[in-house]
Formats: sequence, structure tokens, C-alpha cells
Amino acid sequence: MYDVIVVGLGGMGGAIAYHLARRGRRVLGLDRLAPPHDAGSSHGKSRIIRQAYYEDPAYVPLVLRAYELWEALERDSGETLLVKTGGLMIGAPDSPIVAGSTESARRHGLKYRMLSPEDVGRWFPAFRLEPHEVAVYEEEAGVLFPERAVAAHLRLARAAGAELRLDEPVESWVAGSDSVSVRTPAGRYRAERLVLAAGAWNPRLLGGAFPLEVERQVSLWFRPAERPEWFEENLPVFIWDRGPEPALYGLPALEGEGVKVGLHHGGQVGDPDRLPRQVTEDDVEPVRRLLARRMPLLDPEPVQASVCLYTNTPDRHFLVGTHPDHPAVVLAAGFSGHGFKFCPAIGEAVADLIEGKARRDLALFDPGRFRAGSGRA
Repeated sequence: MYDVIVVGLGGMGGAIAYHLARRGRRVLGLDRLAPPHDAGSSHGKSRIIRQAYYEDPAYVPLVLRAYELWEALERDSGETLLVKTGGLMIGAPDSPIVAGSTESARRHGLKYRMLSPEDVGRWFPAFRLEPHEVAVYEEEAGVLFPERAVAAHLRLARAAGAELRLDEPVESWVAGSDSVSVRTPAGRYRAERLVLAAGAWNPRLLGGAFPLEVERQVSLWFRPAERPEWFEENLPVFIWDRGPEPALYGLPALEGEGVKVGLHHGGQVGDPDRLPRQVTEDDVEPVRRLLARRMPLLDPEPVQASVCLYTNTPDRHFLVGTHPDHPAVVLAAGFSGHGFKFCPAIGEAVADLIEGKARRDLALFDPGRFRAGSGRA
């Protein structure tokens, strides 16, 4: 009998297992694979972290706490997990990314600067903005290293007493009012609480109870053809609003890997075990065309490519909270392609939730919002 079973040990599940175990909880962690791996959502060598959160100002307190917890995890693990590079949110002044970022920054007193195309050209000459575009510059934005972060959380969770079983998929679960039972090919386990944090496999575990869809996303790495210093020491992370088209995002070439770029959303939707893992010319060509105008000194041929999976809710906000039908079950799901930066803060918040604490406002992420009569479905 465990206190908590955590299903899924990627970015979120690993952080949840760690925060529960360090509080003395008897934790069993289960994963169908062996994280860190490249089959889900917690890989890709680098991820953006930022504070002026255009998606909703309600995220800002959570991401500020995440910064503190990433720093603590670095100390405890001895790993470099976060590097501040600065960040640009680019687009028309009234675009969701620019206007949303400035609104979050103003509401929470975050430091930022508005840059004209000429300012960006002087500060960051790798970019080519259109005359009507502006950029929000945020000094605190930067890069996370996801594989290192997942490994650090799992290593420290084990050290704190968590039992982690890898390559052991969950076949089914049953929840009562005050306990749960989980079945795997190796046997059946019981606990007082269950956390479902299985990323792209959460929809399958939840049996269609929530409107989650899994989306294939492609990341590409390009090396500079000229002026490599513009793309290494002097390139911030960026998200570029393209109106109704998927945003273009990118991260600097910090460790000789090349500049990582991709389109945020717009990918093929399907089953996580059946979505194509091969990157084709059809994936590359739209990004190549954009870079020819936006970052023309990048070589047009990618040097690396990777497929990852988003698990999306209809409103692109998370599902974090108690299952509305099963009080012994907590969901950590639907992170919609922007969740990784929050991993330690979500880990702490879920541990608080299980212990009956309420230090974080999770109302935006309430799983019950998609139920009929909720007012938010």
C-alpha cells in the first residue's frame, strides 16, 4: 500500500514524484518507457522559459515560483538546468503574443522593453522584422535543458525514497472514494491517491472523459551560414506571432547543436503510438521558407530534427486538479505545448493538493471546467 502512485515519469510526473517523496510520502512511480526518452513531450535538448506570459497573466506567479524551484533543483542535483538568454516576443503591437506579454508584465510588475525593428536590428542582428512589427524584450527569459531536468528529478526522487518502475505500462486503474488500484503487466498496486501525469498517454488512461488531443510537433536545428556569434552568444529565445498561422519559435545554439526552431501548433493529430516519428521534407519546407525571410543567415538545410508530442485542451490551458468524478485521483495533463517550464511548480502544487494545502491558485486549470454546466466548457 503506497501513499501515492504517479503514472508517467516525464517532466511533470518526475517532478511530482520528487516533491512527494521529499515530504516523506511513500511514492510508486510507473512509466511505460524509461525517461528521459524521446517518445513523448519532455525532450528536445532545450525548452523556452519566460515570465511575461502572453497566454494569461494568471500563469505568472506559477512561473516565478518555477524559477525558484529550478534554481533549487540545480543546487541539489549539481546540474546546470537553466541558462538566461533573454527573450523576444515578436509581432504586431496588437497581436496576442505582444499584447498578452505586455499585459502580463504590467499586471505583475515585470521588467521589459519595447523594441522597434531598428532596435532589434541593432541589438539582435540575426532577426529581420517587418516594418509593422515590434518586440517585447524580457531579460529573464532563457533556456531549460529537459533531459537533464527529467533525470535530475528522478534521481533525487529515488534518493528521497520513491520506488520508480520503468518500462512498466499501466493497463487499467480503478478508484474508490479513498483509495485506488492500478494494474500493470507485473501486477496490481494499491495506494491512497493516484496522479495521472502520463503526457500523450493521458487521454488513453482517462478513457475520453476529457477533451484532450495529441498533436505531432517537429523541431529542427539549423547552423548559421555566416556570423555564428549572432546565433550563439547573442541570440535570445523568441516566439514570433504570425496572425492566424502557427507562431515561429526558436532557441539559441548554446552547446553547438545549432539554432532550434519550430512551429507552435498546427501539427497532425492522432494516437501517440501511431503518429509518424520520421521528419520529412513536408515538415522542413515551411520552416525553411520562414527562416529565409526572418533569419536569412541560417543555412537552409537542417542538421537535426526531432518529433515531440503536445497534449492539448480546447482552451490550451492545463488540466491540474482533482478528477471531478474520483476524489482520490489527481490530474496533471493537457500541457498544450507550453508546460515544461512549470514542471517543478506543478510538482509542488500537486504535492500540496494531495496534502490538503492550497498555496497556489489552480482555478484556471480546473479539470471540471469541461463538464456540462461548469460555465467554462
